[in-house]
Amino acid sequence: MNIAIEIRHLRTLKAIQETGSIVEAAERIHLTQSAISHQLKELEHRLEGPVLERKTKPLRFTPSGQRLLDLADDILPRIQSTLRDIQKMAGGQAGRLHIAIECHSCFQWLMPTLNSYRENWPEVELDLISGFNFDPLPALQQRELDLVITSDPLPIEGIRYVPLFRYESLLAVSKSHPWAKLEKIPAALFSNETLIAYPVDKQRLDVFREFLTPAGVEPKAIRTAELTIMMIQLVASGRGVCCLPNWAMTEYTEKDYVKTLSLGSGVWATLYAAVRADQIDTHYIVDFVNSARSHSFKHLKGIQHADNQPGS
Repeated sequence: MNIAIEIRHLRTLKAIQETGSIVEAAERIHLTQSAISHQLKELEHRLEGPVLERKTKPLRFTPSGQRLLDLADDILPRIQSTLRDIQKMAGGQAGRLHIAIECHSCFQWLMPTLNSYRENWPEVELDLISGFNFDPLPALQQRELDLVITSDPLPIEGIRYVPLFRYESLLAVSKSHPWAKLEKIPAALFSNETLIAYPVDKQRLDVFREFLTPAGVEPKAIRTAELTIMMIQLVASGRGVCCLPNWAMTEYTEKDYVKTLSLGSGVWATLYAAVRADQIDTHYIVDFVNSARSHSFKHLKGIQHADNQPGS
């Protein structure tokens, strides 16, 4: 039996595995749902058997489908590596990538991404700066930085925002806190509570920008901490509550340190890589964004695909 398997089939199967549905996979690889369904039918016709068990949620792969996923895990990274090498050969392999972070819990996924990135782009000068004590977006515009990780895409001339992923902001409370019995927290309750936050302007924090400020509510007090683990320790000790991305809470909820709750009916935000428009197609910057996305969807829980891209 002569079976022709194409790269597009492997990419489609990986997208389905990572998202758990054909609809989300279509969004991930920028195809219509009908185009993916047609690909699957074509592939299954060539294989003379199914690759998916379609009546399950999330979708499960047949033994044949799983075998193809094993092939995809072997082949696709090698293709990406080869294309990366070709890009380096074509030029643009050296440069500067100075990164600032407005989402300070991002170190959880950013550091492993950078470690891998250094191996692929050894001639790119990497530097990492925390955005606690300065406003990084104007610094990006003035060429003092090359990329900013942010969830607050301000309209600045010459700056483009490339979406990485969507996440839900969750509230962490101690297990003995009266709110721990609730599932959702209305904004009004914060007027009698201490909020623990990173030491930045409050309108750069999702909990204010997307939740408290629109409701006209101020917390009873604000206490700052620079480290995520310090914030969680303060919360667990009953010193206040804090708001963090859902994926940043995973480690602490799995260890049963704190209880997490939704803010109102749910506060979702998008994390972006902000870059200058004249560098948006630079090979080593494109590869960093792609690597960050890939690592995040592989390792972080609770995130979603995001396609919207604000203009410059």
